Amino acid sequence: MNSLTRIYLPFLLLGITLYSCGGKQAGDSAEQEAPVQKDTVAASVNKVSFTSEQYKLADIQTGQIEQRNLSSIIKLNGVIDVEPSSTASVSAPLGGYIRTAGLLPGEFVKKGQILARLENPEFISMQQEYLESIGKQEYLEQEYKRQQVLRQEDVNATKTFQQVSSDYKVIRAKIAGLEQQMLLAGLNSNAVKRSGQIVRTASLYAPISGYIKTSNVNIGKYAAPTDILFEIAGRDDLHLSLNAFERDMVKLRIGQNVKFSLASENNYDRTAKVFLIGQAAGENKQIPVHCHFSRQPGLVAGMYVKAWIETGTEKQSSVPTDAVVQLNGKDYVIVQTAQSDKGYEFTLEEVRKGVEQEGYTAISVSPGFDTATSRIVIKNAYAILSALKNAEEEE
Repeated sequence: MNSLTRIYLPFLLLGITLYSCGGKQAGDSAEQEAPVQKDTVAASVNKVSFTSEQYKLADIQTGQIEQRNLSSIIKLNGVIDVEPSSTASVSAPLGGYIRTAGLLPGEFVKKGQILARLENPEFISMQQEYLESIGKQEYLEQEYKRQQVLRQEDVNATKTFQQVSSDYKVIRAKIAGLEQQMLLAGLNSNAVKRSGQIVRTASLYAPISGYIKTSNVNIGKYAAPTDILFEIAGRDDLHLSLNAFERDMVKLRIGQNVKFSLASENNYDRTAKVFLIGQAAGENKQIPVHCHFSRQPGLVAGMYVKAWIETGTEKQSSVPTDAVVQLNGKDYVIVQTAQSDKGYEFTLEEVRKGVEQEGYTAISVSPGFDTATSRIVIKNAYAILSALKNAEEEE
């Protein structure tokens, strides 16, 4: 109820002429004519009169029930998520002590950027073994070539050539393995090979471009291989990750239109399209539904959203959402039944609510109710409902 209604309502109720249908004669007649069962309040007092002056003061407006194309929808909840290729967890595969400060959550990093440096005695041993193996490979390579020439001239024994060949292949395999270990640790094998120098720190690099989501790094901390040091999330591949109930599975199709809003918003003015529907329900008996949307400012991964998916459109009897009022757990519209120089009369009509969409609500009325000519209160309906409730209290 708006502030204007609160100001004039006490005055308004003093001057309202109430007609009670709870008396014996009126009650018997209303009971015979009522097409649907009314609740306690509506059965005893379901008619109220306003004078013309009171009607204007309450700023009441009426309209007709409209036939509008409303979509049949499925209401869903979910979050804004990112594609798996746009998220990364960074750890230290060989462990080590962290020697640089961490990055702040929200900082942007590029793929290949150094995230942290680590120290580990194992790095020193690894580089030492690598340089020694390179030196040994150079000797075995020359020996292999020499023995190969001698074998072609049938000077040396076959066994001697095979032994040298085997040793040469073994050392090459060892070097290849050490290079991969160094790459895993964050050591540059080419730089070590070129300079011949051994370093005691290795670097962790960003595997993707994106924003730091979490940073669990501080100087001096020991990072085990299983520890997640950084989480990075990109923003180029955001999408909706919604949850649908099993009963709605048959209504879902790829390509359906989706309208959504953030949990803090009321207008469903953001749009998306379904691109993937899960084929198995999770432990919560819900099915994941993924939807693409165009990039929009102010949206980040992890935000909660509410959405509805259009499953088809059809003409339905509809009224503005504000025209539907609640009383004792049931839904009603207020119908203007009379208008004269003396004033206006209103009664309650029970309805069943359907789809709510863009300010309108679909309704189902009782058989025999004339939707074509009936005048429905579409503004300040709660002012009239309050008058009915006060009349019931007085009785």
